[in-house]
Amino acid sequence: MATMRNFVLICTLAALSAAEAGFFSSSHSTSSSSSSSSSSFESAGRICLNGGSSVPSLTSGEHMFCSCAEGFEGRHCEKVKAGQCFEGVGLYYRGTMAKSKRGRTCEEWDSDTRELYLSIDLKSGRHNYCRNLHYKRRPWCFVWKNLQLVWEYCACPPAVSSDSPPPPPPPPPPQAAESTCGQRSRRKQTKIVEEQFATVESHPWLAAIYWRSKSKEKVFRCGGSLISACWVLTAAHCFPDGSLTKARRFSVILGKNMMNESDPTVEQTFRVEEIILHDGFVQNGESFNNDIALLKLRARSGQCAEESSSVKSVCLPPPQQNLQPGVSCEIAGYGKEKFGLWYKSQFLIEAQVKLIADDVCRNYYGNMLSDNMFCAGRPDWSQDACEGDSGGPLVCEVGSTLFLFGVISWGDGCAQENRPGVYTTVTNYNQWIEEKTGLTSITAGSMFPQKLT
Repeated sequence: MATMRNFVLICTLAALSAAEAGFFSSSHSTSSSSSSSSSSFESAGRICLNGGSSVPSLTSGEHMFCSCAEGFEGRHCEKVKAGQCFEGVGLYYRGTMAKSKRGRTCEEWDSDTRELYLSIDLKSGRHNYCRNLHYKRRPWCFVWKNLQLVWEYCACPPAVSSDSPPPPPPPPPPQAAESTCGQRSRRKQTKIVEEQFATVESHPWLAAIYWRSKSKEKVFRCGGSLISACWVLTAAHCFPDGSLTKARRFSVILGKNMMNESDPTVEQTFRVEEIILHDGFVQNGESFNNDIALLKLRARSGQCAEESSSVKSVCLPPPQQNLQPGVSCEIAGYGKEKFGLWYKSQFLIEAQVKLIADDVCRNYYGNMLSDNMFCAGRPDWSQDACEGDSGGPLVCEVGSTLFLFGVISWGDGCAQENRPGVYTTVTNYNQWIEEKTGLTSITAGSMFPQKLT
């Protein structure tokens, strides 16, 4: 039986060699991703420091200014902001607070911690400044308490504290036709040893789908992608009861960072009003064909999802528009971190995969692969989706906009050699999506950013 896919990272990103091009296609070369990591030092050709990104001119394409990561400012993002501590959970805080909330002085980070987590930090981690290394609720540090070394949250306030002057009133919400899709609030982030944990701001369209058992227990079922305020796209195999599935037993949480913790200031929770499975969905041996489904969220006071830094929609690509083999895309989910584990990840995790040519993929799976599927993976088989990531997004960046090209569907194991992940081809279903939801993709050219109406 096919396994419900969960996204997993099990080793460091490997650079592709020329010999790996055959993994994708015999006639196409691979294209590299543009992910970058924070650094306190300027490297060759690097304009913006500390995770900042260059904003080019729309006319000439030349660098105009740096968009700085949280906690930094200056022309090249070289300065640490004063008087601020963190935003969200403070994963990217790089300030100099060194006191716990109880007034204890932070201890300097040990050499192992510096080597694993702080090598690109200020002073290469040789300091006692507060950091959020293990994805806790906010920055923290080790302190001495009763002759024991323990950790405590730090005293620094959020970036906007109660003592700060009130922010200006927000502008009126844009009309639906003006809302843009596929724009993340924060770039892909945070390499932690052999895994890449992510914040929901870097995947704000990711939806967590839950099922309520007869005992009223809330159980995580699948991932999904927010394609408009009231609609989530996911995999049909997430609903094994088919047409007998009861929508009232499902709910969707948007903006979720961690599985075992809730943050009502960030998360948006909705009951499911309707579940629409594709009529042609079928399990064909160990694979799923037409593995696609739609969830309609039940509006609250006439409002479904509200756009925020943690909740945004992803763009639907134009019908029948496919990318070339070798293009780098990304997947994300809450599934198992490694095949065979009995538990799923408590964190949101991301991975980079590259599209594989159909003829190459058929060498791996034969007639199990239909025209409604495509494969993606890594030449060293180090990254893949796995159990628990089913229904989640495979998105590819085109012109600074993220498009939903795939739905995590099935595969043989996780990160297994010669067994890449298989994804539902979203561009085969634009008409079906429009018929069921009324949503249309407005294209401006062949691959320009689109808006959902």
